[in-house]
This record gives sequence, structure tokens and C-alpha cells, in this order.
Amino acid sequence: MSEKKRPVALVTGATAGIGAAFARRLADEGHDLVLSARNGERLREMAEELPAETEVLVADLATEEGVQALEERCREGVDLLVNNAGFGHSEPFLTVSAEREAVMARLHMEAVLRGTLAALPGMVERGRGGVVNVASVAAFFPGSTYAASKAWVVSFSQATAAEVAARGVSVTALCPGFTRTEFHQRAEMNMSKLPKSMWLNAEDVVAKGLSDMRRGKAVSVPGWRYKTLMAVGRRLPLSLSGRALASISRRRLRKK
Repeated sequence: MSEKKRPVALVTGATAGIGAAFARRLADEGHDLVLSARNGERLREMAEELPAETEVLVADLATEEGVQALEERCREGVDLLVNNAGFGHSEPFLTVSAEREAVMARLHMEAVLRGTLAALPGMVERGRGGVVNVASVAAFFPGSTYAASKAWVVSFSQATAAEVAARGVSVTALCPGFTRTEFHQRAEMNMSKLPKSMWLNAEDVVAKGLSDMRRGKAVSVPGWRYKTLMAVGRRLPLSLSGRALASISRRRLRKK
């Protein structure tokens, strides 16, 4: 009797933070992995540490060449796609170059769109599979290009989930709040004043996201505090929630 084939999960932004937590969790659950990021050396180091058959896909998803590589691998067949790659910055909108904002938009939106569209036909044909698009609680508040791009991820995920749910495929927007990763350090954000109670662990975020995806939920918000914050944010007038977010940004997200 032939050995049962292991499911394949592709994770972008897999070398650190939430992406790395997804890779470790899925390897432990019995998936083979395709790990994607820009840094080939870190990818290979991580692949060696995981208890799974692991393929390395070195790709900058803010470039056309990188997105094409992602699309090609997704079309070959994956059982789970985790669109996690992303970044933030702490500068006010008017001080950030248009080029840098366009890079963020391509990474957070175009790469997610094209990767998802490349992966879904095979999943639909097989009648099973899932996509987790990592968004943010910031998606529910008017704010920066980061928040706007994550709001797009939520809307796109909800619409796509509704279209494929009857085909046995789940699409979920995972919307964590502040999570202990390299994200804020890379973005040069000073988070020292954020209360400890507001921090999430990457492993808990991943567990919640996978659980909700498998239950067919289109939006996953880890942590009761962030569920409450999201619910309040949805009910506030745009002008008021925008002012609140700007105030938080001035006090907490200043450059180091």
C-alpha cells in the first residue's frame, strides 16, 4: 500500500514572526512546506530546523518577478496558502515616498490577489483547501496606507470566501493586533508604552487563524480585547476613529 501523501502548505514571509510560527505549526501538524521570503539564507536555515519536507522559494513579492514565481508554484498545487509577507513604517503619510507606499500596496494587495487566484482553481477542483490572508485589526480603523491595504485584504477575503465556500474551500482574513515579532523593530516603531496586556503571541495568533479557517470563518480576530476594539471601531464615526488612531500613532509609534 502506498504511503498517504502529506498536504502541502505555502507560507510567504516565512522567516520570522507570524510567518515562522505558521511554518512551525504546520510542520508539526504533518504538512510539507513551501517557504517563501526574500532572504534565501534565512529560509534555508529555517528549512533545516523543521520536521517536514521543505521547499525554499526565494522571491521578493514586491516585484513582478517574485509574484510570478509565487503564482507558478501555487498553480503546481498547494493545499494551504498563507499570504503573510508584509511590512510597516512609522512615518506620517505625507513624509513617505510614493515609491515606498506603492511597494507596500503591491506586497499587501497585488501579491495576495495573484497568489490567491493562482492557488484557488486547484483547491476548488479537488474540493478542499484553504487560504489565510494575514491582515490586521488596523483594517477596521481609517489610517495609513498600511491600514488601508489591510482593509482591502479583509474585504477581498470575505468576497472570495463567499464565492468558494460551497466548493469545500475556506478563505480567511486573519486580523491580529500587536504581536511579539520583528515587525515593529523593522518599522522603527517605539512600542515601549504599549500595555503588556495588549501583546499577543505569534503562536496563539496562528492557532486561532488556522482554527477559524478550518471552521469556515471569513474573518479571524485573535484575543478578546481586539474583538472588542474591532467591534467598537466599526461603530465609531470615521472622523472620531481617525482622530483616535492619529493620537495613538503620535504617542506610541514614533521613531526610535
